Amino acid sequence: MRLNRKQKLIAKCVGAVTGTLLTLGMGIASAEDYRLRAVSNANENDEDYDGLVVFKDFVEAQSNGAIEVDIFLGTQLCGNGTECMQALEDGSVDIYISTSGGVANMYPYVQVLDLPYILRSDRMAETVLRGDFTREMRDAILEDSNDQVRLMTIGNTGGWRNFANTQRTVRTPEDLEGLKIRTVVADLPQTLTSGLGASPTPIPWPELFTSLQTGVVEGSKNGITDIMSMKFPEAGLQYLTLDGHAYMAALWYMNNEVFMDMPEDLRRVVVDGFDALQQATFTSPKRKSIQAYRDFAEAGGEVYVPTPEEKEQFLQAATPAFDWFVENIEDGEMWLNLLRSEAEAADAIINESYERDLN
Repeated sequence: MRLNRKQKLIAKCVGAVTGTLLTLGMGIASAEDYRLRAVSNANENDEDYDGLVVFKDFVEAQSNGAIEVDIFLGTQLCGNGTECMQALEDGSVDIYISTSGGVANMYPYVQVLDLPYILRSDRMAETVLRGDFTREMRDAILEDSNDQVRLMTIGNTGGWRNFANTQRTVRTPEDLEGLKIRTVVADLPQTLTSGLGASPTPIPWPELFTSLQTGVVEGSKNGITDIMSMKFPEAGLQYLTLDGHAYMAALWYMNNEVFMDMPEDLRRVVVDGFDALQQATFTSPKRKSIQAYRDFAEAGGEVYVPTPEEKEQFLQAATPAFDWFVENIEDGEMWLNLLRSEAEAADAIINESYERDLN
């Protein structure tokens, strides 16, 4: 619900009073002043929904009812990334989540998150995404959207992308040679796949099961929860290599005008709510993957974890993906260097923790 000028003024006054009382430790119940429409094109089994439930509960409680969140799943309000981002810009949607690929046509530099083997662990990725990298991307998206779209946080949706196939165990890039691997219709994942020796084959997601079954493709790049939710082992997907080439980042956006029209105390609640959402989406794939790996094994699946030396071979073979990003994305080198430097800083923090925690 969009508020008119008089309602916004009243909301700001109420927010200011509420903030003062909360500071004094008193707190009050308040009628709804802001109704936020939050959209995810996923379903209730997805990590995005888990995050939205946490966000809704947090901000409604911590705002004493001044903020209400309505969750819309699937295509109720908009059908795809471009359509939903347009709805976010024009104010018919207040909150939206997408993968980097979902908005690459609008903000091409977000594809830096799809570059392989930079973020090497959950701990590293989570450290990076809690820090200044996300703030720098927020500033860029605000500028490019004329202050209409605000990146609130970056979480996770599905764990890590790994190579899985129907033919053989993949230990090194040489084992991918000639395999037809399903990709989306985008240059970066296709360049990565071909650089590793496989044959990139764009296939719509709903057609992937049948395409695996019939041999149109022989593999894919997915997380284990997606593999099992789609029952791909029944289509012959048997070999999974945990190369972890891409962290499945989820970018959460909010209409900037709606956010900035809130009084500061409610903006703080929203920011804290997105922090809680981020933590929920970091955790959800880890929990869900436990049963998913068990189910994969029971279905006859084989999981292989490359050695450090084998992972280095994957990294070296992925060079064309980095070259493509730098050559084709405006300020691509800057974004690549930023992500690498933030990853190195996170690695230093983690290693310092080991020094203190292991001795």
